[in-house]
Amino acid sequence: MATTEAGGGQLEELRGAFSGSILEPGDAGYDDARAIHNGLIDRRPAVIARCRNTADVADAVRYARAAGLEICVRGGGHNVGGRAVVDGALMVDLAPMKGIHVDPGAGTVRVQGGSTWRELNRETAVHGLAVTGGAISTTGVAGLTLGGGLGWLMAKHGLAADSLLGVELVNADGAVLDVTAESDPDLFWALRGGGGNFGVATSFEFRLHPVSMVTGGLIAHPLDAAGDMLRFYRDAADTLSDDATVFAALVHAPDGSGAKVAAMVVFHTGDPEAAQRELAPFLGWGSPAMVQVGPMPYPVMNTLLDDHYPKGALNYWISSFTAGLSDGLIDTVVDRFETVPSEMSAILFEQFHGAVCRVGLTDTAIPHREKGWNLLLPTVWTDPADTEACIAWTRDTHAALGEHLAKRRWLNYLGDDQDASAVRAAYGPNYDRLVELKRRYDPENVFHHNHNIVP
Repeated sequence: MATTEAGGGQLEELRGAFSGSILEPGDAGYDDARAIHNGLIDRRPAVIARCRNTADVADAVRYARAAGLEICVRGGGHNVGGRAVVDGALMVDLAPMKGIHVDPGAGTVRVQGGSTWRELNRETAVHGLAVTGGAISTTGVAGLTLGGGLGWLMAKHGLAADSLLGVELVNADGAVLDVTAESDPDLFWALRGGGGNFGVATSFEFRLHPVSMVTGGLIAHPLDAAGDMLRFYRDAADTLSDDATVFAALVHAPDGSGAKVAAMVVFHTGDPEAAQRELAPFLGWGSPAMVQVGPMPYPVMNTLLDDHYPKGALNYWISSFTAGLSDGLIDTVVDRFETVPSEMSAILFEQFHGAVCRVGLTDTAIPHREKGWNLLLPTVWTDPADTEACIAWTRDTHAALGEHLAKRRWLNYLGDDQDASAVRAAYGPNYDRLVELKRRYDPENVFHHNHNIVP
């Protein structure tokens, strides 16, 4: 068994009390534990502390500080920037911590930090309940929520962070805090959108909402209809109620043919008749090549896009909110998609409206409350030989769209190479307050392997 040079005796002491497992380079399971969803990330922590409970997390944080090791934190392991894994650091790995307890009478759920939205949705659906989660079911609950938490239910019930009731947090001293709006309103405010800057979130309590069957699916058109479809979408989406959300995308056909298509992904929380009435304009527009829309359980809706983002594929993403959907932006998007180098890549418009936009910009740390769209360039490929071309296309496309974009960014979509200005754009008008709170709660910037708020 390998032994790290940093704090070898202390590590053995940690290992003796640990409920989970301590892994070092060369140990069985080490390579599996350091691998996250994005295959582009290939880093080697000095120690991986695979935690089974909060006491493990607290001990791991205290050990890392005593041994002079930097700390990184893995929740669901889905963040595209890959900051969960750092060379030479101690990785606090929450993946084994998957406890989920639903209290149907109170309408709440307590979920540990290693859980994914697929796992949480399955448990809450048994009771006909749900909370806004990621549009991809393999996304981790912790990272998505700390970054705000967009998803299909955000028009009806706001972001994941808007339904957050409390967080169990291990701070930089290894102390365990139960953070709520009553116990510490400032820290609770910061945890709703401030990312991993304030500690290790070991569990979350959410308010749940009645959600069972929904209507959803995909409407695909040939690419030569893309410009007209996006113009139709711009106008039609502006009329939707809180029950409905529609994303638009330029993607490749799901049949594996590699054909480029223009698509609308529709979602509705109302009864089937109401859904059919409100979604009728989208279903009836143009001459679609494929329509797969119908009633389904909410957890199924959260899996519809999963196949486009398989674990181990190489990912490089950039996003920005748009300044509307002008004809110029639409024309540029269609033109750029003609040259996309990977058949797994897309250009996606995520609609913001309804409940998510009725929260004040400074009410939570996540400031993105304006009605409109977030434009995401999720570039995905499998052959490492294509890496340079795929990254270049993504950067060039984002630059080509620059005049049509707002100076606002979604935190969880920031890549590992985004600069400080991108971080400021993600936190917006809340940045200065977050800096003040960072100085109060983590003045030594122990938790800096994230999209960092420098104290």
